[in-house]
Amino acid sequence: MILKRVFTVLSVFILITSCGVSKSKHDIPDVSHYDTSVPNRITLSDSTFSSGANYLTKNQQQLWELYVQGDPYQIGLETGSLTRELFEKQERALLSKVAEMVPSKTKQYLLRKVLAWYNRKMYLHIPEEYKAEILGLSKYAGDDYDYIADDYLRILYLHGAHDIGHAFQDLALVGCSSFAAWGDKTEDGSLIIGRNLDFYAGDAFAENKMIAFVSPTNGHNFMSVTWAGMIGVVSGMNDQGLTVTINAGKSKLPLIAKTPISIVTREILQYASTIDEAIAIAKKREVFVSESIFIGSAKDKKAAVIEVSPGNFGVYEVPNSNQLICANHFQSDAFADDERNLKQIAESHSQYRYERMEELLNNTPKLTPQRAVDILRDKKGLENKAIGYGNEKALNQLLAHHGIVFKPEQNMVWVSSNPYQLGEFVAYDLNDVFEQAPNNTNKTSLQNANLLIEEDPFLYTKAYENYEAYRVLSRHISKAINNDEHIEISSLKELQNLNPNYWEAYYLTGRYYYEKGYYTAALTAFEHAKTKEITTVPDTRAVNDYIKKLKRKLNL
Repeated sequence: MILKRVFTVLSVFILITSCGVSKSKHDIPDVSHYDTSVPNRITLSDSTFSSGANYLTKNQQQLWELYVQGDPYQIGLETGSLTRELFEKQERALLSKVAEMVPSKTKQYLLRKVLAWYNRKMYLHIPEEYKAEILGLSKYAGDDYDYIADDYLRILYLHGAHDIGHAFQDLALVGCSSFAAWGDKTEDGSLIIGRNLDFYAGDAFAENKMIAFVSPTNGHNFMSVTWAGMIGVVSGMNDQGLTVTINAGKSKLPLIAKTPISIVTREILQYASTIDEAIAIAKKREVFVSESIFIGSAKDKKAAVIEVSPGNFGVYEVPNSNQLICANHFQSDAFADDERNLKQIAESHSQYRYERMEELLNNTPKLTPQRAVDILRDKKGLENKAIGYGNEKALNQLLAHHGIVFKPEQNMVWVSSNPYQLGEFVAYDLNDVFEQAPNNTNKTSLQNANLLIEEDPFLYTKAYENYEAYRVLSRHISKAINNDEHIEISSLKELQNLNPNYWEAYYLTGRYYYEKGYYTAALTAFEHAKTKEITTVPDTRAVNDYIKKLKRKLNL
């Protein structure tokens, strides 16, 4: 179900870059005042590349580490040169889905026209320096998708991928869980922040995670967990101890694209050192989706949430508290009466995850980085209820692009390695990184091995093995149902046995039996699904609707 929704959205925003996009000269940034020299990439091994002081290397946890410095255009050029193979892989992981999800040429054409018009003025809302960086990056884009649009415009608009998908489908594809604690809530009184980025765009997309360490000519040095081809920020910290993460909120369909949220957060990370400075930057940018921007600040020794939408703005802090929690709904007074936000709280899994974070934090005597990781990896529901692996009500939905923990006052960050947030959390001290990286002649990893947080023991359990098998089988069964194909009854039984506490296993079984006319078996499956922790109110309605229809058919 998750995959189907995600790739439907991908097919929408992928097409934004196609025909009808303006080719006005005003779309292309002037880079004549920047260093336009072409990088000289040197291959040191199959996983290490250098270009002067800049380099890309893969660490032992299979995370790519990128260090780049310079003016905006040079940073773009160096990033593109060093990551060119990864860049092509990431673009292919996204764009290869369009023909699969929207096979009709007529529908593709109509959607291109609509979205080209929709994005016609996005470039007016992106700072010139970031357009220059994207232009430099685009020089190393692959050739496979030139038929969609020229490299610069294609990469520019893909930076609004989250926003476009969010706007057109109103799906919280970046449905994250974030929390912070400080003062008497942590072991040493220092601010600690944890977050999961539950963004899933396919296994291939999540395979090559990258940690970018950027030293720009202007602004602060910063790190960002990202992927090749992306200059925006979804999770990051600068050398001032300011952290930024994003959590999607409930949006209405805007009339025109404006500033992608990841560009807003990039600007905050590069130019802000306090919560007030972050607020000032967020206020001056016009966004086109609703988003919570979770800010941690070493200077303020606390965290706050900036809540933005196309027509509203709020800031949320908890008075007289040393703890802050954020899921996928707004909490400030500015959105107290917002109907979409109230619906999000009532019908989505956001409030449930919020309460689970609150429960776990309250049961944690004093937060530490290790305990923050333990919370991010939690797979259970409220009161430790078994709700099935992969349930979106869990903090660990077993689909996260990454988990991350910050300790801003010490400039420390821990980043998860594959799979999901189950692998080792690799530690970095930004003070050491930016001091050592320019002179790192061997281009080796700059992680702090002494502070590594070990992988989740769950990786070595039968339950994990079963979950991975469930993921594969559930996709196969979903596809077979949609294509009206035959499924062996033994496969449906196996699906339930692999993940017995997950409602979706019984829902898929019920759907198959219903489509085949096995109404008694279908009713049993749907009633069993109803005994499990169903993810959202709309999902519960879907189960109830099937039960009502089946009872009518069976005269019950």
